[in-house]
Amino acid sequence: MRLFLWLLALMATAIGIAVTARFNPGNVVLFYPPYRMDLSLNFFLLLQALLFVLLYLAIRAFRATVSMPGRVAAYRLRKRERDANKGLREALKGLFEGRFGHAEKAALRAADLPENAGLAALIGARAAHRMRQTERRDVWLAKVGGDAALKTARLMTMTELLVDDHQPEAALEAVRELNASGTRHIHALQWSLKAQQQAKNWPEVLRLVRSLDKHRALHPALSSRLRELAYEDLLSDRSHDAESVMRVWSTVPGADRIKPYVACRAATALNERGLHDEARLVAEEALEANWDERVVRAYRDAAAPAGSPALLAQIEHCERWVRQRPTDAELALTLGALCLKQKLWGKAQRHLEQALSDAGDARMVREAHLKLAQLHDALQQPDEAAAHYRQCALATIL
Repeated sequence: MRLFLWLLALMATAIGIAVTARFNPGNVVLFYPPYRMDLSLNFFLLLQALLFVLLYLAIRAFRATVSMPGRVAAYRLRKRERDANKGLREALKGLFEGRFGHAEKAALRAADLPENAGLAALIGARAAHRMRQTERRDVWLAKVGGDAALKTARLMTMTELLVDDHQPEAALEAVRELNASGTRHIHALQWSLKAQQQAKNWPEVLRLVRSLDKHRALHPALSSRLRELAYEDLLSDRSHDAESVMRVWSTVPGADRIKPYVACRAATALNERGLHDEARLVAEEALEANWDERVVRAYRDAAAPAGSPALLAQIEHCERWVRQRPTDAELALTLGALCLKQKLWGKAQRHLEQALSDAGDARMVREAHLKLAQLHDALQQPDEAAAHYRQCALATIL
């Protein structure tokens, strides 16, 4: 349809020109003494049109010639941008596919474009790190240093790669620089946590775990395990004296104090330093909230001196727990050991024999036989004591 309209317009124009030219009797005379040239008006107009076309083409050719270097430079720049952007896409694709050598080569091509240089350097650093090329990784990261817009990305990448390379001090330095810039987000806290864990800075690990728990950024199982590792290290440190252990324990939140693993480690540490009264309180508080055999063993190790009111209170606690858990072998062994220390021979023998019958492992069998042997020794029954000593030795061998 458009072609038909163009043809119609062209034909109408041609007819109009033909009719106008036929009825145009005018002429044009050109004088240049001694010459004279007579031209019809129609021919003169045709020459003017041809001259205009020639001048237009000449000017276009001149401008094209003058602008040719700029057009060539613009073409080369567009080609360079296309190649660099293609390299950036290939670098990302190779990095996600695990083709790290290909990703690093593509990052080199992408870095030819200044706008892509920073991102390409980050991709190249990650690719080199995955290939364990630490020198090339550091060179790539140094190229990002001058780009202020990518400062956070550079520091986050450095933290992640240094933690993965087990360089916690350098990673923490990057975290400190990141925090100094006022940038704080969950991912930075997570990598900071890993760096602090590698550096065994357990107080800071606990602080970061609590902070991440508030944002629900840690799996509960991982959070619990990290707390256990931190408290185990803090409470099991042999260089801590009794006062230091109590100072550490005072910083433990109430919700963590009743967790069996934490309570067990705390009670054990307190027992090792002679703080049996404090160990008993820790174990009793934890057992009231969460029953655990490890805490029961620590409670047994924290037995008060014979004949003291504290030992009688321990026995009362154990008797109350026995009524709630009549088949608990660890509890029966604990109550039997406490009664033995208090010289309640009948109760001690009954509970120790019950622990022996319900024992689930060789350790408990060995301890029950040893306590029964000590009981019979105290009762001047050498044959029964010898028999239990033999059973204790056999359980030790097995």
